[in-house]
Amino acid sequence: MKCKILHESKGRIRVRFCISRMTLKQADITEYSLSAIVGVKRVQVFDRTCDIVIAYTCPREEIIQKLSRFSFDDEQNKALVPEHTGRELNRQYENKLAGVVMKRFVNKLVIPQPIRNIIAVFRAAKYIFRGLKCLLQGKLEVAVLDATAIGVSMLRGDFGTAGSVMFLLNVGDILDEWTHRKSVDDLARTMSLGVEQVWTKTADGQEVLMSVNEVCKGDMIIVRTGSMIPLDGKVISGDAMVNQASMTGESVPVHKSEGAYVYAGTVVEDGECTVCVENTAGGGRYDRIVKMIEESEKMKSAAEDRASHLADKLVPWSLGGTLLTWLLTCNVTKALSILMVDFSCALKLAMPISVLSAMRDCSRIGITVKGGRFMEAVAEADTIVFDKTGTLTHSSPRVAQVITFGGRDENEMLRLAACLEEHYPHSIANAVVAEAEKRGLIHEEFHSKVEYVVAHGISSTVEGERVLIGSHHFIIEDEQCAAPDERIFRHLPKEYSHLYLAIGNEVAAVICIEDPLRDEAADVVQKLHECGISRVVMMTGDNERTAKAVAEKVGVDEYHAEVLPEDKAAFIRSEHEAGRKVVMIGDGVNDSPALSEADAGIAISTGAAIAREIADITISAEDLYALVELKRLSNALMSRIGWNYCTIIGFNGTLIVLGVLGVLPPATSALLHNASTLAIGLRSMTEL
Repeated sequence: MKCKILHESKGRIRVRFCISRMTLKQADITEYSLSAIVGVKRVQVFDRTCDIVIAYTCPREEIIQKLSRFSFDDEQNKALVPEHTGRELNRQYENKLAGVVMKRFVNKLVIPQPIRNIIAVFRAAKYIFRGLKCLLQGKLEVAVLDATAIGVSMLRGDFGTAGSVMFLLNVGDILDEWTHRKSVDDLARTMSLGVEQVWTKTADGQEVLMSVNEVCKGDMIIVRTGSMIPLDGKVISGDAMVNQASMTGESVPVHKSEGAYVYAGTVVEDGECTVCVENTAGGGRYDRIVKMIEESEKMKSAAEDRASHLADKLVPWSLGGTLLTWLLTCNVTKALSILMVDFSCALKLAMPISVLSAMRDCSRIGITVKGGRFMEAVAEADTIVFDKTGTLTHSSPRVAQVITFGGRDENEMLRLAACLEEHYPHSIANAVVAEAEKRGLIHEEFHSKVEYVVAHGISSTVEGERVLIGSHHFIIEDEQCAAPDERIFRHLPKEYSHLYLAIGNEVAAVICIEDPLRDEAADVVQKLHECGISRVVMMTGDNERTAKAVAEKVGVDEYHAEVLPEDKAAFIRSEHEAGRKVVMIGDGVNDSPALSEADAGIAISTGAAIAREIADITISAEDLYALVELKRLSNALMSRIGWNYCTIIGFNGTLIVLGVLGVLPPATSALLHNASTLAIGLRSMTEL
């Protein structure tokens, strides 16, 4: 691309492409391709002038070389641009705002006053109709204040003030809508879904794991217990109970059988189904995220509800103050100054924007929050409950040893275990599959249908023999599988967790899983205490010995071993009865009841899909410091909401007093009110 250097200083260069015009799409391609250069800190693209400003720390020659080779048609450059960038949205509102301002000035300069008065009457009808509609519905809201201010001004023949008020209201509406849409758009883009994998069924009946982006319309995909349905389609075989809460809000799973339609983003809680894909990945994904965010806004925090209710409650006081001022002073201008200022706009805009911005900040560091009330719950929480495996320990435990019985081959037993475990995503299952892959063991499907028993294990049939894999409790106690020699079990390495494999009702192997503790776990627990968490509890299905060792290393306040899923949920209920606010963190199917019971359920991103679906918050599996940051952001959000309250009430209250004293005319009060609303809204959009 031919370009001209306009200005240059250390670490910064401004260039102009030698082209007549640049489209918004081309501007996005330019920005994202240049931002991909290692050492480039910031790129600004001005499509109207074709200028690009680049801040960098890499060698200058790399920037020049990239610019000289740059092309809008390069497929690699195009691939860097996400589906939505926000540039088109900003341009849309920039043009809308500029059009309103230009129209205002052109009308004042060109159109005669009598005609402007007639136009003002027609424009006022919209606002007066809104006010009357509110009154007829028995509501006293901000629309009534606007209608009263405009109506009284026009009855007095003050069309100039009425026109100014309507202009400012129009500008305020555009800015409010722009601010809100931009917040949602920013959040949606940070929450863009990553590439997932899905099991597909080939023509010869084999199951193949492939990227969801490679699935075509008409392909058959298989979804089992605990897994998310990645694509829309129709069930062609199988039966499953599907949690559709993300789509329909239904709390009870829905039965799906042959002929039923299933939706992407819903989760199979129990059963298995084969789905014929009707809508592939890509289009509509962003829209689904936006819909989810808009739905999450309904889950307002108590602070947001208080702001909304306070805003509505203040409207009658504003009307009463206006009437009282007029009765005492007989000055309509002073009375109108009160109507020009309402608390509703700022209160109703700033609080949701603050929450959306906090959710956006969370998304940037790998935390997904489904609603403002969950951040408020985290801010108020005094108890936090950890599941052990995959949370306090790494989400990818490792196979340390495979102990076989009856002369069976170690690799064959691991191959069989991996063949069963790969269908159910959980940290221990992933460890078995990873070890088989590490040893180069190919585990083709040679078993019958697999059945997952929550918190226990997996059951299937291989060559006519029943095969089970799971915990000691499941294999030995529940299923009564015979042990070759009980003394062998007593000598199993105690530092590991044990996964039992049984064939034909006889224990064939024990897979020893080492569950490495996260390096940051102890420090995170300490920092959570410093952030205001008074009790940190660990609950695990592991035995007492393993649980105690981990608890001592991490420094939790208390621990509970050998617990079932319902025990975790019962513990949280008991904490609620004691008046505590509880946050639960887990990653498996067995954590789902507790995640639902907690004030805020937090799932690990690499855990089971059902856990992520039920959880209110999902954090990245990279490290647990995200929890500390979540607590910090939640606390900061509540502080910002408190600051907004004080500022809005204080500033607008001052405007009312100055208006009543005659210091500020109505138009000036309206201007300052709208300016303050915008300023508070913009501040609420900044990082916490």
